[in-house]
Formats: sequence, C-alpha cells, structure tokens
Amino acid sequence: MNVKHFFIVSLALLSIAFSARAQKKTYLETLAGPNEWVDSVFKGLSKRQKIAQMFFVRAHTNFGKAYEDSVGVVIRKERIGGLVFFQGGPGRQAILTNKYQSLARVPLLITSDGEWGLGMRLDSTISYPYQMALGAIQNKDLIYKMGLEVAKDYKRIGMHMNLAPDVDVNNNPKNPVINFRSFGENKYNVATKAAAYMDGMQDGGLLVSIKHFPGHGDTDVDSHYDLPQLKFTKARLDSLELYPFKELIKDGAAGVMIAHMNIPTLDSTANMPSTLSKPIVTGVLKGELGFKGIVISDAMEMKGVVKNFKDGEADVMGIIAGNDILELSENSARAIKLVRKAIRKDRISMAQIDQSVKKILAAKYWAGLNVKKAIDENNVFEGVNRPESQLLLQQLAEASMTLLRGKENIQQLNAEKRTVIISIGTPEVTLFQHELGAYYKKAVFYTLDKNANADEIAKVLRGVKAFDQIIIGIHDTRARPGNGMILSADLKMFIKDMSLSNAVFALFANPYNLTALSGLENSKGLVIAYQKDNFMQKAAASVIKNQVVATGKLPVTASSFFKFGDGL
Repeated sequence: MNVKHFFIVSLALLSIAFSARAQKKTYLETLAGPNEWVDSVFKGLSKRQKIAQMFFVRAHTNFGKAYEDSVGVVIRKERIGGLVFFQGGPGRQAILTNKYQSLARVPLLITSDGEWGLGMRLDSTISYPYQMALGAIQNKDLIYKMGLEVAKDYKRIGMHMNLAPDVDVNNNPKNPVINFRSFGENKYNVATKAAAYMDGMQDGGLLVSIKHFPGHGDTDVDSHYDLPQLKFTKARLDSLELYPFKELIKDGAAGVMIAHMNIPTLDSTANMPSTLSKPIVTGVLKGELGFKGIVISDAMEMKGVVKNFKDGEADVMGIIAGNDILELSENSARAIKLVRKAIRKDRISMAQIDQSVKKILAAKYWAGLNVKKAIDENNVFEGVNRPESQLLLQQLAEASMTLLRGKENIQQLNAEKRTVIISIGTPEVTLFQHELGAYYKKAVFYTLDKNANADEIAKVLRGVKAFDQIIIGIHDTRARPGNGMILSADLKMFIKDMSLSNAVFALFANPYNLTALSGLENSKGLVIAYQKDNFMQKAAASVIKNQVVATGKLPVTASSFFKFGDGL
C-alpha cells in the first residue's frame, strides 16, 4: 500500500468512525436505557450465578492443554463472567475462545491488557509504540487511528474489552511499574493522548478500562509485590493524579480499573488498598467524579492487595468497596462462597450485586454478545497483521522521533563521506546500522556489547580515526525499556568522550536513562527513539538521513539538561 492510498484509507476510516460514533449508542448510553436482552438474561440467573458474573479468571494459550482444560472446568462449573487472556498466540486464542464460549451459559466477556495492542500479550501480532513514545507525538489523530486498529485486532480474535489505556501521570522517574507505560509526566499531555487512544478504541466498538485509579504514577513501589503508599493531600491528588481520569470520564470511558494503593488522605484505614476502599471506589470515583460505567479491580492476586487481606477477604471487600468486576481472584470458587456468606450477614446488599451484574450484561450486549457468532478461525494471523496497520506503526514511530541536539549538524551529514556507524549495547549489527549503511555508501560498522571493556573500545577508536562522520546508536536490548540500562563504565566513558567529537547519537531507550549517560548534553546530535524495536530504528535512521523531520517533544524531564517539552 503506497502513502497516497494509506491516506485515502485513513480518511475513510476516520469518516466511518465518526459516523459510527454519531449513530451507535455508547456503552454508557446503552447502560442508561432499557434492554430486553439484559433483563431476560438477568432474570434467568440465580443469586450464586449473579455473583459469579463478577469474576474474571486468567487464561493462556501457552500453558498447555491441561491448563486450558482447567479453565474450561471453571467456566462450566462456576459460570464466571469473563476471561483475562495473557501470553499465547492469536490463532490459538481464537480457537480456544470459541471453545470457551461454547461452554458458557452466559457469553463470556473476553479481555486482556493491550496498552500497546495485542503485542503486549500475544506473539505474532503488532506491538505499537509504548505510551511513553506516544506521549512525544504531536499529532493525536495518529493515536486515534491506532485505537481504531487495536479495536479491529481485538474484535478479530473475539475480545471485547482492552484493559487500557494507562492514564497514570508518571511524575516519578524511579517508578518501577508504570514508567514507559505512561504518556508522560504532564497531566494535560497524558489526558489528551489517552483520550485519543480511548476514543479510537471505543469508536471501533471496543470497551476500555482506563487505569490505574486514582493514579499510580508517583510511586517507587511496584504493587505486584507490595502496597505502595501515596501520602499526598486531597488537593494535590485532585489537581494532578485525578485529572486524566476526570477528563476521560467526561469523554465517556466505559471502564475504570482501580489500583492497589494506600492513600491515607482518602481512606485512613491502616494498610487499606484503594481497591478495597469504599471511600475511594464508591465515594470518590462514583460519587465525586460521577462515574457510571464498569469498575474493575486490578489483579486480585497481586501482593499489594492480598498481603494484608488474606484467604478471600480481599474479594469480599473489593465488592463491598464498589468494584463490579474482580479480575484474577486467587480462588474464584472460594470467593463466590464468601460473597454469598457476606450477603447473608448483610455485609453486602443483593441490590448492589444486581446493579453490577446489569452493568456487565449491558457491556456484553454492547459488544454484540447477544448474538451468538463463532470467531472465524481461518487466516487469523493475516487478520491481525494488516498492511495498513504496519504503515501506521511506522508513521507513529516517525512522529515520536525527538531531536534534542544538532538539527543543523544532522542536516549537514553527507551521504558521500566516509562514515562509521557504531551500535552500543548489542554484539550484533543492528537494523539501524543497515538502514544507514544503505544510504551512507562509504560506511563501516562496529558493535560494542553492553559489557565492552577498554581494550575492545580501543580497537574501535583506532578504526574511527579514518572516518569523516560518526553515527552512534545506543541500544537497550531488554524486553522492556525501563530505567537502569546496563552499560559498562568503560562504555559510558566512551560515550562521554565521543560526545565531544562530531558524533551524532540515537538513543533506543527510555529517556530517563539520559541521566546516567553523562556528556550527551554536549553532543553534536541526539535523537531520542524511546525503544529498541525495528520500527524505531528505521525511524531514527530516516531522521539522520534527513528523510523524516523529527517533530516529537520529550514527554518527561530526564535530567537538568533534558526537560519535558524539549525537541528541536
């Protein structure tokens, strides 16, 4: 597909999406009106079956048949409301979803975490840029189109809800769990970019769940392993952490996911996670913010919630707090029994359960589950790897490119001059080098692995002297681009020394890593490319070849030299 054709298709998609938005009721509109299907299904459920609709369990297609069958038993016996899919493949998931839906009396709502699309969980699918990179993009229409494409992918394999976007304001550079998953440190930028992504998905017919309420961005504790605490005032939370949630709720978010955070100013109960807090879930989210959609807990197996509330008590308290869906209970059968017991003891009213179940059934209706239709198991790979998606992926990468130093120096690079292209952090020649080598014909490649010592670096330095131009890529090769990329002390000194030469750099890493790379503030050219992926390496090479103009702006403050909003 050529660029002209892509833009024609894009305009058509936008026209269709806006038309759909005008014609089809939103989930919240559906929820507010009468619904015969919802009423009919609801009337056919026993008290126990109603409670079971509130539980969503883990599913995989890479754990083997015994595990797959065990999930099938849970679906058939417990009659749960839905599934949260994790690792596996799209074709296998489509087949397994058909099987699971055939076992369910009430259709299952199928979800997964897809902050960067299906590729966050599934192999053989597209991974769009992480939200940190999207935060650098100035054209929010591209992010909206990404939302439309993600909705197509989800629906193609039989999923109905994306547990995304992440709307946390990452204003703590040491955050170990959000970080690159956030659109950045500025609440306005986060709200704007998150709304574009959310609107695209919802206009594409996909339910969403914005997260992690009331805000997981300013913590250095990972709630998977312990309970983080936010000690901020109500005024601070209201003006900063809650801002994106308020804006997206006004924009029609279908769902909100609750974080496992201890926030004394909102609930003074000792060790109380926000997930289990009625003052936070019912008081702040539903009361003060007026949220009417589905409230979803973060995973109930995480240490942040079960550390202090054991043996199923967390599940009971999660429902008392006001959650409509509890995902990944440690033991859903036990939890259902305990909730029934809590109802008998008047800890929970059946009216509250009924209200949650009707929300869940309305979501199933909105997603089309009132009509029984099997997923097409043929050509699934092709269905989630469309040419227009690949082209959009490259456009997003190019739009995120952030030039922090040396605009004129890059413009003066000459394709005919002798050029040395070095990749740091990897032992193998990179796509970045190949892309540049095809343009700079008189080019030589060198690589320095992340643990390179002084002797290895000296060999490269001897070769560099013979060249007119130096281009250096710094690569974080870890699966996720967090802080603390590993480079030897000798390599860091090499980077500092080369920053004083005429070298142009591209950083394929989380921008927070700039703090530990002394000297780059003096470099003759610096492109931030955010992550290691091939689409980013192509985009950065295009900037250095002067084929793409870098328009991205830094979404976080990385150091005293590189601040939010920087970009030439």
